[in-house]
Amino acid sequence: MPKIVVTDTDFEDNAIEIEMAKEAGVELALYNDRSAEAIIRHAQDADGVVTSYGDYSARVFEALPHLKVVSRTGIGYDNIDAQAATKNGTAVCIVPGYGTEVVSDHAITLALACLRRLNECDADMRAGVWDYTRRRPFGQVFGRVFGVVGMGEIGRAVARKAAGLGFRVICYSRSLVPSRRTPEGYEIGTLEDVLKQADMVSFHTALTSETHHLLNADNMRLMKSGAVVVNTSRGAVIDTVALAAALREDRLWGAGIDVFEEEPLDWDHPIMKAPHTVLSPHVAYYSEESGEELHRRSMQAALDVVLGRMPKDCLNPEVLASKQCFLDQNSSDQNSLVQNDSVQSNSGHLNTDRSDLNQPDSNKSGIDQADSDQPTEYCYSCWR
Repeated sequence: MPKIVVTDTDFEDNAIEIEMAKEAGVELALYNDRSAEAIIRHAQDADGVVTSYGDYSARVFEALPHLKVVSRTGIGYDNIDAQAATKNGTAVCIVPGYGTEVVSDHAITLALACLRRLNECDADMRAGVWDYTRRRPFGQVFGRVFGVVGMGEIGRAVARKAAGLGFRVICYSRSLVPSRRTPEGYEIGTLEDVLKQADMVSFHTALTSETHHLLNADNMRLMKSGAVVVNTSRGAVIDTVALAAALREDRLWGAGIDVFEEEPLDWDHPIMKAPHTVLSPHVAYYSEESGEELHRRSMQAALDVVLGRMPKDCLNPEVLASKQCFLDQNSSDQNSLVQNDSVQSNSGHLNTDRSDLNQPDSNKSGIDQADSDQPTEYCYSCWR
């Protein structure tokens, strides 16, 4: 009987995984230790594993030579050495697209909460203070520019929702050419253009070596004093210490932050004391609906591989295509594996892009998507 091990989990329970394993006739073992040592110990006899933030470094794969699949409960896979997995013949599966709507909802919510000072007014009310003037200024949507950094699936959803509210949208993405417009009609600018022009700047880019501290102390000075910064992508895309300093010095309107460089956040971090902030504990990816989808799709991918089927959303399908048990699968199934619209990596050596995402999973924290010379958005290639 094939065996799947949940090595670590970010869920309250794994009832869905238990049910799916039972129905598929697969043995399931549950643990919750993300360390490399524990993974090696618990997965010695596993055919597949499901992980949230487990440390799947090269030494883990070297110690688990028979492991067929690592399925991650999220979009990003910075905790998985995908090159080492491929060398080991281990498929790496992710769950792209599950959090597009909820992450974009959360980004817009953070932006509006900052613009309207909602959390500050709420705190005053609970303290018995009825005086909105002490929290001025307050802003409105009309007449403001919403900047989107990273036009992958989530970035496009944020742009769509911001435009629907009445913002003028400007965007930046490595896969798009400045001075043109996107297929939806949004203006494309350089990163500097977006920082200078936008009243709200929402980050939805991958975290790679190139995007680490993409917003930093230097280019933060390009922003308007009335600008709001929103981050639901990866914590280290923004230098949050520099952001806290800018807020203390009244150089920005506010900030809505859901992801942090170190999670859980150190309660003594400067951002905790910065004014005009709305902070949330890496929850942008989660709704009851998206959570169930994440459970089912990540477990299904592991089941598919251990049962000899081609999974969806596999980053390195070549390791499966080379195995005899997969050769009879329809070639269209194999082609679908490489059409991941929003995958993430810290390496840049796989067939991964891309220009955005939260993942959920944020990542729920870490490094997402790799660089690519080719756009992968459904209709963005003609706009390069």
